[in-house]
Amino acid sequence: MSDPRIKQIAEILVNYSTKVKKGDYVQILSDTEAEPLVKEIYELCLRKEAIPVIKLSFTWQTYSYYKHASEFILNHFPEIALEEMKKTDVYIAIRGGKNAKELTSISPKKISARQKIMDPIQKERLKKRWVLFEFPSPSLAQEAEMSTEEFEDFVYNACLLDWHEESKRLDKAMEIMSKGKQVRILGEQTDISFSIAGRKFKKGSGECNMPDGEIFTAPEENSTQGHIKFTYPAIYGGREVSGVYLEFKDGKIIKATADKNEQFLKEMIATDEGSHKLGELGIGLNPKLTKPIKSILFDEKNDKTIHLAIGSAYEECLGVNKSAVHWDFIKDMRDGKIFLDEKLVYENGKFL
Repeated sequence: MSDPRIKQIAEILVNYSTKVKKGDYVQILSDTEAEPLVKEIYELCLRKEAIPVIKLSFTWQTYSYYKHASEFILNHFPEIALEEMKKTDVYIAIRGGKNAKELTSISPKKISARQKIMDPIQKERLKKRWVLFEFPSPSLAQEAEMSTEEFEDFVYNACLLDWHEESKRLDKAMEIMSKGKQVRILGEQTDISFSIAGRKFKKGSGECNMPDGEIFTAPEENSTQGHIKFTYPAIYGGREVSGVYLEFKDGKIIKATADKNEQFLKEMIATDEGSHKLGELGIGLNPKLTKPIKSILFDEKNDKTIHLAIGSAYEECLGVNKSAVHWDFIKDMRDGKIFLDEKLVYENGKFL
């Protein structure tokens, strides 16, 4: 007997997150391990008279690509994929079966170069109704250091919320943060400030990520000053980077260190001009997420945390920083403070 929560998740992704309707062209991308969820989504779309297209990837696929792809292949731009994305109405991406460290031995320069090539498709995708979900597979459970059953409970508890009510709660946090122009964050080995004047806060209330539960904006790209030490490990391109410390001057990173994979961190920062700057401030507010599991989709929503991303900024926040990179780093704020225009508005993980 299948887990009834799979059907509930499918209904959230189709009916709430992406609001699939008759005639929509729906791309469903997934790892093979999420087949039960893909089936539910596919059938829901058909019942709505949408046009679903399933695209499966295998656990070995990305590693094989980077291992064997020549310079010609790495630099090839898939025009057909771009045209398909232009005609796509809804994009549902389900991840879960892949080894999070799959690309550890692959040169970060290869990954960075390919991201630049694929950036136009990524930009087109962000114009669509889209959502990401990580299926609770055994491989992700192992990475989270849980049994598969425990991890399933962890995932579904964080997702099966009343998202209409959560959205109202996030509105209150946005209202507080939207009243100021200058943000200062204090904490362990952290004193960083930047302007958010002229930028908008947005909420993550289940439309684009599942689980969700955050508010976020785009810092003014030339305003960041100070330093910050992040708490949780960050995985990007198959590499785990931990103990990340960044220093900024006039918006730009002037020093970057890490306890693990420091060279990879520096190479990704050097990707382009925009990857030297902040693209996002986010505040995690999902009450069911209270521990890191080395998955950014979950960890950035952790209650009592903030995250700063280097690289591309979200245009809906009126951000203008451009980059092929968007990499989130997370800080535990249970002993931290946020000041807005020199007024304390957030302390020890809670808005005052």
